[in-house]
Amino acid sequence: MWNGDYVFVVSNLVQKDFKVRYRNMSLGIFWSLLNPLVTMGVLTFVFTRLFSSQQKNYPIFALCGLIPFNFFSLAWSTGTSSLIDNASIIKRLAVPREVIPIATVLGNCMHLLIQVGLLSAFVIAFGDGLNRHWGWLPLIWTMEVAFVCGLSLVSSAINIYIRDTRYVVESFNAVLFWLVPVVYPFSYIPSRYREIYLFNPIAAVVMALRNILLEGSAPAASLVMKLCLSSSLILALGLVVFRRLKKSFYDYL
Repeated sequence: MWNGDYVFVVSNLVQKDFKVRYRNMSLGIFWSLLNPLVTMGVLTFVFTRLFSSQQKNYPIFALCGLIPFNFFSLAWSTGTSSLIDNASIIKRLAVPREVIPIATVLGNCMHLLIQVGLLSAFVIAFGDGLNRHWGWLPLIWTMEVAFVCGLSLVSSAINIYIRDTRYVVESFNAVLFWLVPVVYPFSYIPSRYREIYLFNPIAAVVMALRNILLEGSAPAASLVMKLCLSSSLILALGLVVFRRLKKSFYDYL
């Protein structure tokens, strides 16, 4: 079990990641807002002006896809390299090695909170506003964080032995952008692939957000169940794989 010292280490790692990310940048933390806003603006122009999409309230529609996907891709990428980047801490402090990738993912959650605030402001200002189904949002976001923690535990452990792992993850993220309904609605997906999409936690998060924030309805119970099941399984798998591989970490750092 983690004691107070471990919580202190996690807290400091999260703060360090947050401070280092925008150090020496003139706009600092505002990049957390500008990046999704710029991408949203470009996608809105392309899909409403060039391709004449009939999607209702496309800016909010785009943010519902961009924000969870951007968090996923950035947190997984930085989580993958977290053990290498913090090798000196691992060698000096006797803390569970699992702390490092999990703290890195949680550090990205601070940027996620800023962007969730942006999304909420857009929905309140330009969408249908608050509704009782917003109560689902903490569970939806928690499941995404759990999913990314599980993936990061696996990929960070493998990255100790195979240093190309981070580049594989980055390449996979580039492909996954088009396999998650970020810029297109779920209705565009052929029926024979829909069940597979529903077991993809990131796609499930995007669809659940659009149900809640755009349609004002609760996400389907089957969607939430599949999201919770797949995220929990990946987190459990990550812990098992990490603990089996961590025995020789010190020799490769």
